Amino acid sequence: MQPTAPEAQSADYWLQHSELVFSAAQVDAAIDRMVGQIQTLPDIESSLVMMCVMRGGLYLSGQLLAKLKLPAKIDYLQANRYQGLQGAGIGWSKQPELVLQAQTVLVIDDILDEGITLAEVVRFCREAGAKQVYTAVLTEKDNGFDKPLQADVVGLVVPNQYVFGCGMDVYGWWRNLPEIRALTA
Repeated sequence: MQPTAPEAQSADYWLQHSELVFSAAQVDAAIDRMVGQIQTLPDIESSLVMMCVMRGGLYLSGQLLAKLKLPAKIDYLQANRYQGLQGAGIGWSKQPELVLQAQTVLVIDDILDEGITLAEVVRFCREAGAKQVYTAVLTEKDNGFDKPLQADVVGLVVPNQYVFGCGMDVYGWWRNLPEIRALTA
């Protein structure tokens, strides 16, 4: 009998084969800390464009939109290297629509893992003329990699495991989970 492919498992399977890393309350507290840090970044109140990196950044972007008390334009992009790409290759499914020239951009993503995708997004924003580019990630993976950039604002540090919830998926499932879990099997 051939084993079932991971993506063919049911959504409940992943919950049953995972452990809690951060509760919903811990995630909420981290997001509140992030809001405080973001609101004190230089030039953040003028010409701010909140740039969501889809799909993972959607959860954090929604939380920040509800809590940040400053005017902002909102845009999104979709760039990834997990769709059959090898090495540092980045696939762009959607580039931003807003003009970034002379704007302060806050790039929002779910996780800083190796940092290759986030570094490419920051490079893109700078080349588009942004006057300042900041990054905010809900999680940074403690994986020991020499990353090409450090995020300006980090909510939580997660272990070097396959984590999901709060924007991060497990084979397409559970991006909407309000807690962060790690696979155990």
